[in-house]
Amino acid sequence: MASRADNIASNMSLANFSKATELKNRIWFTIGALVVFRFLSFVPLPGVNPLVLETLYDQTRGGILDLFNTFSGGSLERMSLIALGVMPYITASIVVQLAASLHPALAALKKEGESGRKKLNQYTRYGAVLLTAIQGWFVASGLEAYGASSGLQAVVNPGMMFKVGAVISLIGGTMFLLWLGEQITSRGIGNGISLIIMAGIVAQMPTFIVNMFEGGRTGAISGLTIALLTLMLVAMILIICFMERATRRLLIQYPKRASQKGMMQADRSHLPLKLNTAGVIPPIFASSLLLLPLTITQFAGNSVSPDTPMGSFIVNLNQYLAHGKPLYMLLYAMGIIFFCFFYTAVVFNPEETSENLKRNGGFIPGIRPGKNTANYLDYVLTRITVIGAIYLTIVCVVPEYWIAQTGINMMFLGGTSLLIVVNVTVDTITQIQSHLLAHQYGDLIKKAKLKGRMR
Repeated sequence: MASRADNIASNMSLANFSKATELKNRIWFTIGALVVFRFLSFVPLPGVNPLVLETLYDQTRGGILDLFNTFSGGSLERMSLIALGVMPYITASIVVQLAASLHPALAALKKEGESGRKKLNQYTRYGAVLLTAIQGWFVASGLEAYGASSGLQAVVNPGMMFKVGAVISLIGGTMFLLWLGEQITSRGIGNGISLIIMAGIVAQMPTFIVNMFEGGRTGAISGLTIALLTLMLVAMILIICFMERATRRLLIQYPKRASQKGMMQADRSHLPLKLNTAGVIPPIFASSLLLLPLTITQFAGNSVSPDTPMGSFIVNLNQYLAHGKPLYMLLYAMGIIFFCFFYTAVVFNPEETSENLKRNGGFIPGIRPGKNTANYLDYVLTRITVIGAIYLTIVCVVPEYWIAQTGINMMFLGGTSLLIVVNVTVDTITQIQSHLLAHQYGDLIKKAKLKGRMR
């Protein structure tokens, strides 16, 4: 027989949304914060000519700048105050997580609870400021050098003052986005940083749809290609929704304990192991490592003659590592598989989980506590990670192959972008449902108190 909570969850609908005042305020606050983020993406850096920037950016498409531009919602293409987006913070967060798993001092700090988590977050912010300053300096220097070599002066007054001003502006923009993300998390709905990344990706969708149908109208893109692209996107979204929610639940048994009625009762729970424990980190790492040499060679290509051995090497490297080429897709798939296992091993420690279970008196039926439990957890985790790695590889490589075959630039709908959009959307909807469920529980409690008073 279903419990009262199950009945409430099954009968829950958006019809009760109008009564949930707090939830509506949170959603409106989130929408307002995302509107501010989109406005900032159109504010250019001081001293930059935005008309020349578009021409310069078109000459460097296909590199790592495309990936950063996708996550920043086109801010890098326009060289706005938030051109770097929250990518420095994401990078710093990953580095701190890896260091906390490998460095003894940071590992001990991680076990301190809330105070340790606050210190690690502070280290992450310091790392984000440092990375933003370094990347901002290279962006400013690259604008000056690349614009001069191509004959297009994107910087109005190049020099040290421009570089310092650009670095300060980019640091301020990134830090403001982090503050805005924290405000969304605390006063809005969903995870603020994730929503900002998703908003940047989704913001490019209208332009892509308009260009695609315009190409279909003019005959540049066939109707069959548009239909197949739509079917592929729907199928990939369904696959991602299914695989990201898939878990391997391990039964955890606890010793029998005396209840209030004097009866011995055994507690049971489940340890959920996600099929894709690494999340979107493997494709981000793999694509960044592959696109970094391509970006460097694109910037160096204008200053090196193609007749020299170095120039010939750069041209060949650009050809082999281009999107859709067999070598690129092979290295991309191998990088995703490697980082799946590497990052899973970093974020999930079977020995630590086994010790926590043993300390709390829990055990897996049929498995001895301690080392045997750790070995069993590692055994299960390795096998589900194989499935997760295959799933991530298919989701990320298929769009790359499609881009190469059709010539349609759909970077914002690549595997990494789709993973982020679907995951953030599912998590946000889950939080909205949780707020609606809590609101219905509140109504039940008020009705129960009212009936009690009437009696």
